[in-house]
Amino acid sequence: MHRLAGYLPIPGWLRQYNRQQLGRDLLAAVIVTIMLIPQSLAYALLAGLPAEVGLYASIAPLVAYALFGSSRSLSVGPVAITSLMTAVALSQVAVQGTGEYLLAASVLALLCGLFLALMGFLRLGFFANFLSHPVISGFITASGLLIALSQLKHILGIDAGGENLLQLGTSLLRNLPGMNTHTLAIGILVVLFLFWSRGGATILLTRLSLSPHSAALLAKAAPVVGVLVTVLLSLVLGLEERGVALVGAIPRGLPELQIPGLSWELVRALMLPAVMISVIGYVESVSVGKTLAAKRRQKIDVNRELVGLGAANVASGFSGAFPVTGGFSRSVVNFDAGAETQMASVFTAIGIALASMFLTPYLYYLPKATLAATIIVAVLSLVDFSILKKTWNFSRRDFAAALVTIVVTLFAGVEAGVACGVAASITLFLYRTSRPHIAEVGLVEGTEHFRNVKRHKVLTVPQILTIRVDESLLFSNAGYLEDRIYADLAGNAQVRHVILMCSAVNEVDWSALEVLESVNERLQELGIRLHLSEVKGPVMDALQRTGFLGLLSGKVFLSQYQAFSETRASLPAASS
Repeated sequence: MHRLAGYLPIPGWLRQYNRQQLGRDLLAAVIVTIMLIPQSLAYALLAGLPAEVGLYASIAPLVAYALFGSSRSLSVGPVAITSLMTAVALSQVAVQGTGEYLLAASVLALLCGLFLALMGFLRLGFFANFLSHPVISGFITASGLLIALSQLKHILGIDAGGENLLQLGTSLLRNLPGMNTHTLAIGILVVLFLFWSRGGATILLTRLSLSPHSAALLAKAAPVVGVLVTVLLSLVLGLEERGVALVGAIPRGLPELQIPGLSWELVRALMLPAVMISVIGYVESVSVGKTLAAKRRQKIDVNRELVGLGAANVASGFSGAFPVTGGFSRSVVNFDAGAETQMASVFTAIGIALASMFLTPYLYYLPKATLAATIIVAVLSLVDFSILKKTWNFSRRDFAAALVTIVVTLFAGVEAGVACGVAASITLFLYRTSRPHIAEVGLVEGTEHFRNVKRHKVLTVPQILTIRVDESLLFSNAGYLEDRIYADLAGNAQVRHVILMCSAVNEVDWSALEVLESVNERLQELGIRLHLSEVKGPVMDALQRTGFLGLLSGKVFLSQYQAFSETRASLPAASS
């Protein structure tokens, strides 16, 4: 119980909660609620679920995260990437529009929640660091394009489908002759309006004497304006009779809380997609949470975030909804609106609940093209091909990882893209740790500093080989160091002392220790002494617990300058 209480941050800020914070949280909740209603409907559509399910995913999960999450500004709910991944996962196990599809969505959310919570309780939040930023950026960029392309069918008023660029593009072109011009007009007008509102609405509202901050916040409500206008147009012009697809009847009321029916076959089929959705959602949430927390000199706990997101997804599963995570645009609006605590999310959940009970009948005439336009404009802001140029200029390996992730996601689908991204990140990590930067160093004359002989004009002595290892010595790179030492010795028969400069070595594992023992033994046979310099305390403690130091042919020096000076002084006068 005590450990569980450690994952409940709410008492920490609730004790200091005051009227001023209440006012700011209420204001932020009103703004986020207005923004979240069309988003919830749109992302349910993207996931292939009825519109009301999007509202259900924006009630209980917000309250659950408020109880367990460590970020005071993060706003959870349906987001574009996880909604697309949900649609792909569910299409493998059920037919869209059936009860089995709804059940599978709830089970998927529950599995995501249990996986995230387990990761949190085991304090495994650091695993998210194995997904590199270029890979994540590449995946999000490609997914954004796929999402936008998948919504063109609603803009055009045609049937189309597919999980990758080729399938979607072929399907759209094949069905293009059946395009509905009224639907197209609605979709294009809403897209243009939403793009204009990102800059033009703020300027217009500013000219109406609103402060820039207030104008920017109100501009975020542009999707609601699009919803209201197109609902009125649908009623006045009779768009349903003209073949425009509408959202249709949305049941009024709150979701029934119940444990979704589980079967081993369904759990087994959804387990891997649940892990992928959880990882991507967690990385997105944590990056947003850290950014917002830093602006207020706060911090988040990555393991508590896992538990908080896990609780949110479990609540979503019990609500008959689908996986949720922290949304970037929604969280930024929540932050800019002045939200002080997670009470803003609780108030937002109440606002969505009221909308579910009283506003849903008015959404019958909402064109699906409006929601598709909302999705397209939202996800295109995620598309950032500049990551390719940036990584090309900085690191060709990162460029290759980002490019491969983009290509695989576009042409093989999001699940393959996630798997490729994870594999690329791990491969990059293993490659870098297996080939650490190793440099021969020499003395910068007039100082006690040692620098790379290839970069600086330094003093070296033929009989002394000093190698600096800029990485911890582990099983993955110990062999590389061994090969480097022997390669350098092969080109210099005069060497009598080898000094390993260990200033950047934070750890030595058992495999590396065995390599060092082998190197020490072989060098000793060649009449060469092996020395260590600038060994860090924890590494020294580990070496002292073994017999290595007793077998070391040379010494362990406190500084590289001391090692160089003593070994140089020990050489015959003619040699030095």
